[in-house]
Amino acid sequence: MRNFDGYIFDIDGTLTSTNELIFSSFNYVTEKYINRTFTLGELIDFFGPPEEAILKDLTGDRFEEARKDYFEYYNEHHNRLADLYPGIKEVLKIIKDAGVKLGIFTGKGREAATITLKLLNIYNYFDLIVTGDDVNIYKPDPDGIFRFINEFNLSNEKVILFGDSPADIKAARSAGIKIGSVVWDSYAKDTVLAMKSDYVFHTVEEMKEFVMGNI
Repeated sequence: MRNFDGYIFDIDGTLTSTNELIFSSFNYVTEKYINRTFTLGELIDFFGPPEEAILKDLTGDRFEEARKDYFEYYNEHHNRLADLYPGIKEVLKIIKDAGVKLGIFTGKGREAATITLKLLNIYNYFDLIVTGDDVNIYKPDPDGIFRFINEFNLSNEKVILFGDSPADIKAARSAGIKIGSVVWDSYAKDTVLAMKSDYVFHTVEEMKEFVMGNI
């Protein structure tokens, strides 16, 4: 029985193991331009705006140079530091083959999101990609979810968001859709679990079984 007509995915920590790449890229640039690096916790605190907004705040009038270096580093080290979580492509294929709409709602900027989705060969699975560059207010604001719902004329109760962060939970609840929290690589696992999502997935296999049971 088809319970959902639309599946929305976050990228980092949900589809892709990219957090190490992001942290490494930021510290490469900040060490070069402002002579300092940041701890994991400090970098996580920056999250919300897309990369370019964060870089602009950090590097000021050297932003254009820093931006160029960031994306060169991100692209060049992607194959070494990033990958899909095993089984993710199979989940996406199941949804795509069923003719159900697939979307992305990420805080990443358009350039980084495109690099990652294309290098990991999943870009073409998605019917709509909403990035941090495409919204006026960043996640947890639900703007990206509403764009997906409106684009395909879907009912809120027939849409689910998969994500690894508290912001994903807040966004889904604000939009009136279901939230499936994934905690296989969440940097905020304890907080996510305490927020009592509609569904929680500890492994990709659990998510796959859920999708297969709802297609």
